[in-house]
Amino acid sequence: MTASIDAHTLKSWLHDGQEIALLDVREHGQYGESHLFYATPLPYSRLELDVPRLVPRRQVRVVTYDGGEGDASAGVAERAARRLEALGYTRVAVLEGGAKAWSAAGYTLFAGVNLPSKTFGELAEHAYGTPRITAQQLAARQAAGLPLVVLDGRPVSEFHKMNIPGAICCPNGELALRVSRLVPDAATPIVVNCAGRTRSIIGAQTLINLGIPNPVYALENGTQGWYLADLPLEHGGTQRYGDDSASSALQAQARALAERFDVPEVDADTVRTWSQDAARTLFLCDVRTPEEFKAGSLPGAQHTPGGQLMQAGDQYVGVRGARLVLFDSDGVRAPVVASWLRQLGHDACVLRGGLHSGLDLAPAQLPQAPALAGITAQALHERMRQGEVAVVDLRAGMKYRAGHIAGARWSIRPCLASDLAGETRQIVLVADEPGMAQWAALELQGAAPLLLEGGLAAWQQAGLPVQATPDSPTDAECIDYLFFVHDRHDGNKEAARRYLAWETGLVPQLDAQELAAFRLPSA
Repeated sequence: MTASIDAHTLKSWLHDGQEIALLDVREHGQYGESHLFYATPLPYSRLELDVPRLVPRRQVRVVTYDGGEGDASAGVAERAARRLEALGYTRVAVLEGGAKAWSAAGYTLFAGVNLPSKTFGELAEHAYGTPRITAQQLAARQAAGLPLVVLDGRPVSEFHKMNIPGAICCPNGELALRVSRLVPDAATPIVVNCAGRTRSIIGAQTLINLGIPNPVYALENGTQGWYLADLPLEHGGTQRYGDDSASSALQAQARALAERFDVPEVDADTVRTWSQDAARTLFLCDVRTPEEFKAGSLPGAQHTPGGQLMQAGDQYVGVRGARLVLFDSDGVRAPVVASWLRQLGHDACVLRGGLHSGLDLAPAQLPQAPALAGITAQALHERMRQGEVAVVDLRAGMKYRAGHIAGARWSIRPCLASDLAGETRQIVLVADEPGMAQWAALELQGAAPLLLEGGLAAWQQAGLPVQATPDSPTDAECIDYLFFVHDRHDGNKEAARRYLAWETGLVPQLDAQELAAFRLPSA
């Protein structure tokens, strides 16, 4: 039987200096409404797909939790814990009473996502006094034709959705390497923006910490502040950073920044030794661009683009207290990113020689997903006409709304067994990732579902009917979607205001232990 711990015990574990993986196994929308500060979101629907990457060492302490008794998610933590134990995790416990018990014990629950990083951004702005510029001030300077460059610190995909007019996409992890080419004149003011606040602040302060001579500002409230000021955003932008190599002077600046924040540099032999340490978790992090990672990386590394590793570390690292070894191919990006991770409280270091170090680690051990027999789109269509099958779409709820097989129902792994209770027909599962369906099939004890080969794309390519249902599943049923975060980008000004108020209101909610974990300079 899986062990359980109470809220006070968990609180002590989170601050005892030992490694711990705190996993919120509810779906993303449920997690985003209310969760523990250090929780890593690992939805039960993706458990086996993502846990090897987020929690690679199977001897680490793991605590799962859900919403608690009476919540729609009740019982998911126990189910997830049993699956983790089946995968070989040896120290798994469940938080008694879940999030409700945590709150009842006097501890704070937080809304939103990426809590440590978001809070850190607010603290960093205060500690450094990061210069800022409002949307109105920036628009006035642009209208007056004054020299300045706007650099958008978000990934290319986010920049493509919307951007400040005239901005250039340069994700935060790339700023140090690319800024001299993007802004060759040392007198030209630079404005760094994101969608809200964190990446604007961290991006601007990155350039200031690096020591560039230009005046640098963070755009207050990012694209949301621009939108709330009734200024027009551009959509579909493609202007972005180019290819750059690092000068010896820039490498020296990056080394100096790393030294300022006590970032260790380690060689490949040291990292190989660490990889054999059964008592510590190791993450080998390639902070370069997606294109560079795709072209070739070190064996055993995961892609952790530098800007996002600072902004959303819980999407890449699920073990609090783990060792993080960062590398690049230029001697600039890894030291700069590591300087921030050290201030965030991580045990982060830089691999000497980076991509050319010769380091070769074994990749994470992936569990073998249960096999499912397949069915083609044409065969499924014929069997649906005969009424022989029940088709269940396991894709994201909002994707189902946008378009799905006519006659298919929507479900998600935590609800799958109850949704199909009493179903006697052959079940056919539809998924974007086959693994989602393969692991979800474990919930259907005794049944042998089929998997639609090629998913919805194959169905559409066969010219078969697809229908949209904008209100089904309902908002309440879309437990995998966090409206709180996403609505701010869909023309909803009130959602944008609420989001910015949430972001600026994070710091007062932290307790003394949570605040003490950060290592920022004194304000």
